[in-house]
Amino acid sequence: MGIHAIEKKHLSAKGLLQKVRHVFEKVPEPSRDLRGLKSGISLTDCLMSALAIFGLKFPSLLQFDHEQEEKTTRHNLKNLYGVEVAPSDSYMRERLDKVDPYHLRSAFTEVFATLQRGKVLESYRFLDNYLLVPCDGTGVFSSPKIHCENCCQKHHKDGTTTYYHQLLAGVVVHPDHAEVFPFCPEPIFKADGAIKNDCERNAMARFLDHFKREHPHLSVIFTYDALSANGPCIQRIQESGAHFIIGVKPDGNKILFEWLKGIKLEQKEVETKEGAIQLRFYNGVPLNDAHTEIEVNYFECTIKSKKGKVMHFSWITDLEISLNNVHELSRGGRARWRIENETFNTLKNQGYHFEHNYGHGYKHLSHVFGLLMFLAFFIDQAQQRCCALFQAALKRAKTKKRLWRKLLSLFTDFYIESWEDIWKWIAGGHGAKLILDSS
Repeated sequence: MGIHAIEKKHLSAKGLLQKVRHVFEKVPEPSRDLRGLKSGISLTDCLMSALAIFGLKFPSLLQFDHEQEEKTTRHNLKNLYGVEVAPSDSYMRERLDKVDPYHLRSAFTEVFATLQRGKVLESYRFLDNYLLVPCDGTGVFSSPKIHCENCCQKHHKDGTTTYYHQLLAGVVVHPDHAEVFPFCPEPIFKADGAIKNDCERNAMARFLDHFKREHPHLSVIFTYDALSANGPCIQRIQESGAHFIIGVKPDGNKILFEWLKGIKLEQKEVETKEGAIQLRFYNGVPLNDAHTEIEVNYFECTIKSKKGKVMHFSWITDLEISLNNVHELSRGGRARWRIENETFNTLKNQGYHFEHNYGHGYKHLSHVFGLLMFLAFFIDQAQQRCCALFQAALKRAKTKKRLWRKLLSLFTDFYIESWEDIWKWIAGGHGAKLILDSS
């Protein structure tokens, strides 16, 4: 992967940002929002500016506000993000607070469709035909004071209240690949007039409804933790036309494990680089007494590493288990951790500032910012997988944090004509055309 590689037309920052911008141009202006028309700043420019903040890893809206007053930043925002007029930080918050997060969903489906057209997902096929999609929730915001009308609330014994927002995310993963590709996260929020908090289970039901509508022909295996090993969740998954691998534990699934006592499980042993793996499975197990009509297939995996460490995992699935596929199924079950490690931990610890409060607003702002940060992450992951120039720049930078620092520094200090020039410069400078701001 040399620095002389040619930037791909669609699977590059330029191509993906153009597609996202086309989606943003169709987002309806919030009702009674006339300030944008009077100021000359379009809603599209507000959305693309916010996406630029997360794509460039600005640590705050205030720093973006200061930098966008400079000629270099305004030039680069227009050249690389198509922003004609960038909003101030306060104006951006006010405009985006009124945008329904639902209208941002198409940006994710458009990027995903670009990956499909580029045959990128072919190497992510699991068990020949499926895509693995682990799902989990993560916190976006928490405060004892700041809140909005959509905040969930946790009331404590001492009389205080914690206000919070969460997102439920699902990402395409593969045991052999580092990159992950997120679907549009589902906000967990307190709807207008609601008395009770929203919850992860309700968000999952909405997530599956959106998934079925937006990706009706996609063959998927959803993976979840043990909290989802229940009848309603399994029925929802199957109604969506998907399959599942769900973790189970003796304390949370007592009936299932009681039923397995005395049953002779089929066994298989595998030697791998990480150590000796013992696999056991059995097809046709009742889930519990409450849902006797639901039968699942059980499998477990015990790994003894070469250093003597022992790890044990157990799951249920609706896919038939055999000696031929049980090892691969166990790899799929363990790949669920990629939503924690390669997704949430990356967003929180590798320069995205996911837990920083960029602005809370009064209605939708917290979730709009959360979705735009996920979208910036999606575009980065697509480049990391598909763009040789990005890969060369990352290799030269050595770490994501160093790459993002170099990116932001170039963006604010040089006049830049293309993303290709940025990645070439970071990768070694050969063929890059950047002009230093000498004013």
